[in-house]
Amino acid sequence: MLNLTQRLILGCALIACLTVGLVAGTHRALHGSGQLGFAWIIVAATLVVEIGTVYAVLRPIHTLARDAQRIAQGNLDHRADWISRDSFGILAAELNRLAVRLRDLHDSEAGRRQMEFQLSDAVLQSIFEPIIVTDGKGHILKVNQSASELLGDAAGDRLALANTPGGDKILNAIRNAVAMQKAVATEDEASMLPMRIGKQERSYRLRTTPMRDSEGRLLGTVTTLEDVTSLQDTDRFKTQFLNVASRKLRDPLLQMRRGLYALSQGFGGELKPLQSELVNEAGKESEKLDEIMSDLIEVAELDTGKRELKLEPIRPLDALTNVRDRHVDEAGHKCIRVDVRAYADLSSVRADRRALRSILDNLVGNALRYTPEDGEILLAAEEVKDLVQFTVRDTGRGIEADRLSRIFDRFNPMSESGTGLGLALVRRLVESLGGQIAVESRLGHGTTFRFTLPVATVDAGRHPVEVG
Repeated sequence: MLNLTQRLILGCALIACLTVGLVAGTHRALHGSGQLGFAWIIVAATLVVEIGTVYAVLRPIHTLARDAQRIAQGNLDHRADWISRDSFGILAAELNRLAVRLRDLHDSEAGRRQMEFQLSDAVLQSIFEPIIVTDGKGHILKVNQSASELLGDAAGDRLALANTPGGDKILNAIRNAVAMQKAVATEDEASMLPMRIGKQERSYRLRTTPMRDSEGRLLGTVTTLEDVTSLQDTDRFKTQFLNVASRKLRDPLLQMRRGLYALSQGFGGELKPLQSELVNEAGKESEKLDEIMSDLIEVAELDTGKRELKLEPIRPLDALTNVRDRHVDEAGHKCIRVDVRAYADLSSVRADRRALRSILDNLVGNALRYTPEDGEILLAAEEVKDLVQFTVRDTGRGIEADRLSRIFDRFNPMSESGTGLGLALVRRLVESLGGQIAVESRLGHGTTFRFTLPVATVDAGRHPVEVG
């Protein structure tokens, strides 16, 4: 493609060629006459007109092109200095008007961005919790005043933060959020960051959230340290109270159950039908109360660290078969079929036998409680990498979506029966054994609980004969 200058030059060349051809023809026609000089005068005049035309057209075009280039390069104060009433003058005026509008827009956009930056910075500094902001690679961009007071000079320096107590947990949470691009919020003891401020030691819960733009691209992360010192103190007091109260109530409850049992067996004399019914109902309620006491004691032991886990290899098929046998009578009364699906050669899990029994009993008990007659319960196990995944699936009525998020909470207010501690205890036991638990359910389509436990590793020791 030819530009404008090349096209004009080519046009002039064509006109010159035509003119030369015309002169040559005239020369042949008028050869020998005195009119030949006049023809050459015509050629010269034509060339002069052509050159003047090219200059008159190209000069304003080149001038306006340079003006447009300077404005496009960011010099919004530059103006096109071409005053005329022709098309070039109109083009210069519009170019100047465009530069003015671009400058006004740039100034207003820069002011708006500066205002937004100052506002966001003021909001960040006004937040009470310590906050650390990083880019998409995990480099620290900004910290608020609370973070500076808590972490000192190390707040804005990754290398210094790594050598600060709790700093490695902060950096690890940031790396995980960048790698997984999802929020990292843990609530166990490992996530608590003890920080000493003055003579006081406070605990913070770590939460890291990725930031994205409107198109979903990762921009960075925001890390928040929530002060949970008072919550921990309250929870510790509550645990101690439940531990003491449940143990103090255990003996009176045991005596009451013995008395009710003696009455129901006729050791206190023959009972009338109404008396017998009342004693039986009281016996059932005392059993429920005993279950509550047992759950309270077990949860308290886990929270206070008094529960010692005796880890040993356990075959998954044996654990599932045993829990089925323990509940076979209850399942038979409701005509519920309980199936076990696990291979005998599955790797053993490393777990506490009492804890695993409590986990499976709670899950199977819930399944029997909410599964109607002629239903089915599946107990299964399969190996997934270095873990064994256990499954307890029922064909009950399912769980509402708004209940799923709180189903593992302690004293779950949505629990329609039981102590409200069973599933909370299950989660604590699973996590204490190094596993994870999850639930899937849809109303009218049953419920599935899955939890994992680590595979028991075999120590490769040398035989005594080989030693020495």
